[in-house]
Amino acid sequence: MTTRPPSKPTPSAAVEVAAVELMECSHTEPRRSQRIKKGPASVTSVTPCEAFSSFAEKTLVIVPAHNEEECVGDVVRRLQERGFLRIRVVDNGSTDATARIAATAGAEVLSIAERGYGLACWEGALELPEGIAWLLYCNADASDDFDAYEHFAKLASDHDLILGARNHPEDRRHLSAPQRFGNWLAPFLIRRLWGHSFSDLGPQRAIRVDAYRKLNLQDRGFGWTIEMQIRAIEENLRVIEIPVRNFPRPAGQSKISGNLYGSVMAGLIILRTLAHLKFYGRTPSEKNQIAHRATGGTEGKHAGQISP
Repeated sequence: MTTRPPSKPTPSAAVEVAAVELMECSHTEPRRSQRIKKGPASVTSVTPCEAFSSFAEKTLVIVPAHNEEECVGDVVRRLQERGFLRIRVVDNGSTDATARIAATAGAEVLSIAERGYGLACWEGALELPEGIAWLLYCNADASDDFDAYEHFAKLASDHDLILGARNHPEDRRHLSAPQRFGNWLAPFLIRRLWGHSFSDLGPQRAIRVDAYRKLNLQDRGFGWTIEMQIRAIEENLRVIEIPVRNFPRPAGQSKISGNLYGSVMAGLIILRTLAHLKFYGRTPSEKNQIAHRATGGTEGKHAGQISP
């Protein structure tokens, strides 16, 4: 990977916040196209169901997972029920049956021994299948708002990065106190340092493949999400936030909010990443990767792959 120089956001870059209306789309009985008369000829309008089908066909869902055997199978099945057929679960150093259960449910499974949320996200985006135009990142703990993906599809044609913002008052109680503080502090600092407003750093997001490659993301830990958002500002991507629900996981324990130490460490990593991006133009992980490559490191090679 090449080291990128610090880039400056353009004044026209903006983060759009959407109040998205519910789409009427039945997954069991999709509606047909409607013909609209216009002069002597007729044109075909695209229904919400058609927009979603087109989005789903061109999307690879990436699900980072560490010890999520109790939830990951249900996540894969729920994604399939909504029309996503290309689902890649990245087993991030699990010691349980996460990989086997995900593969049995029908997902493609990549297994990597080294831990790291950003590493799992990055590995999942390697060697993309033909025809993929979007990457959709999804939690493995069944806490995501699956109904929001219809909104993602509706907005895809006019945006490069779609962010799910977990701002519903009832749902914020599922976040730990350090998480809530970090989700206030990091957007506040981004607003002060880059002049752009975000309301959350949530993991539920979709990004165009060409835009993703332009960002050249380097963080391999919990700084992945904030690096993506800052780099999107710097590259003047068309970014939008939409409200999503954040549900309590049905089983298992969160790797972040499940314990105070994990929450505090994740917050510190995010803030450190933010500082490095602003003042040095690279993340701490990027410095480590440069040294790793200089000593003959093999980052980027899949440790194993399991097909359904």
